[in-house]
Formats: sequence, C-alpha cells, structure tokens
Amino acid sequence: MSKFKVKDARKLRVSTPFNFDDSDPRATPGFDGNAKALKKQAKRFDEELSDLQELLFANARALGKDAPSILVVLQGMDTSGKGGAVKSVFSVFDPQGTTTLSFGKPTDEELEHDFLWRIRKHDPLPGQIVAFDRSHYEDVVTQRVHSWVDEAEIDRRFEAIREYEKELADANVRILKIFLHISKEFQTENLLERVENPKKHWKYDDGDVTERGFWHEYSQAYADAINRTDADHAPWYVLPSDSKAYARMALKFLILDELRKMELDWPEADFDPEVERQRILDSE
Repeated sequence: MSKFKVKDARKLRVSTPFNFDDSDPRATPGFDGNAKALKKQAKRFDEELSDLQELLFANARALGKDAPSILVVLQGMDTSGKGGAVKSVFSVFDPQGTTTLSFGKPTDEELEHDFLWRIRKHDPLPGQIVAFDRSHYEDVVTQRVHSWVDEAEIDRRFEAIREYEKELADANVRILKIFLHISKEFQTENLLERVENPKKHWKYDDGDVTERGFWHEYSQAYADAINRTDADHAPWYVLPSDSKAYARMALKFLILDELRKMELDWPEADFDPEVERQRILDSE
C-alpha cells in the first residue's frame, strides 16, 4: 500500500472547465488502504503542522502586517462535513493563531450593505489561519439557485469576488478554496442519522430536506462558481468526501503544503540572549 502524499492532495485541484462528473465523491485518489491505515496516515504530519502554525504566528509578532496568513474557504452541500473538517484539522493548532467563522443567512443589518461587507470584517490577520465554514460564495450560489437576484447581479458578484480574492492574495493571504463533494446517497445517510440518533437531533434542520430538492441546480451553480473564480492565487480543490476521513486528510495536507512553501524562519531575538539569561539568574 502506497502512502498518501502531500502532492496527492495537490492533484485534487480542479481543471477548468470543471463539472462534478469529473469527481467521484466515493473515491479516495492516491490512497488504497483501509480505514485504520487512513487514520494513521492522516496523523503522521500533525507535529510538523503544529510547529509550522506556531512559526507562522511567531512571524506575525516579528513582521507585523507583512507576515503571511492563510484563508481556507469551505463549501459543500448540506451535511458534507465542513464543520467536522475544520474541527479535525484545526485541533492540531494553537487556538490563539486560528479563527473559524460561519456565514449563514444574512442579518437585517448585513442586508443593508453589499454582500461582501460582512465577509471583509473577518479578513485574516497576519500570522492567522482562518477557516470560512460557508463563505461569500453562499451569497452567489444560493441566490442564483432560488432566483432571488438576476443574472446581471450574479455577474457583478462574481467580479467582486475575483477582485476581493486578488486583494487578499496581494496582501500576502494564501487562499485555499475547498469544495467537499458528497453523493446524494451519502447525504441521505447523514440526514437519516440526524433524525434517528438523539445525539444528532440538534444538527437537524428540516430546511436541508427542502434544499435537497435543488441538488441538480446547486451542482450546476457550484460548478459555474468554481469555473469563474478558480485562479492560481485562489485555487479551488474538490475533495471526494463520502469518506470524511479522506477529505479531512487531504485538507490537512493542503494546509501543510501551503505552510511549507512559505519557508519561514524563526524571528531573530530583539534582545541579547546572554544578557537576559544572566538577568534571569541574578533575579533569584
């Protein structure tokens, strides 16, 4: 059995023009082992991930606004595991260097502003790894599926998203856009579990069943969003996610690769270590 490598995760970047027929949600590309082996492989870089995240945070202390950061945008059909993926991957990080945000239905105040207003307030700070569990794409895809805005407004929003993501990239924010791709059958299993398991009742939203009736329309809208906003500075990755463990491993490795590519060094001390060492000893 071959090990799933970081480069295998990078192969999950979309090729445009993209459609969901290009990705089997039940597949595990680059991995051919069992569940036990998958769990083991997914954890083998956790220590390095933790160290690199601390290094990223430390660079922000030293470089200020010039330090890099990472934005992870997570999208997917209902029950695709966005929250679980964030919880699984971010559990290896120091919480002070990470933030998770979820953008649901806009509030009355948010509706008084442009759709990106509520997003921009949460742009990643230097040294941070930020995850958007649902994002600015909700305000294009959902609006389009339900015809709540016209196509001219959809075009305007796509252009605004492209400009916004370019601004982030120019500000040294590394962007990873992830679509967790599940099958409709897998969603059925997840919804039934939320109904049948008392511990999952809190997760159940009957609106998910209503939205499920628009599966085809959502698939088309997401594919178009991916095709119109994929860019080298803001790439889209479609992760087969019927195996949640596989998707979480792939996400973890993508973040790891992004941190590695930064080639960061530990900031130099702005004090004389030997002098401070002696001061500490003399203070006893």
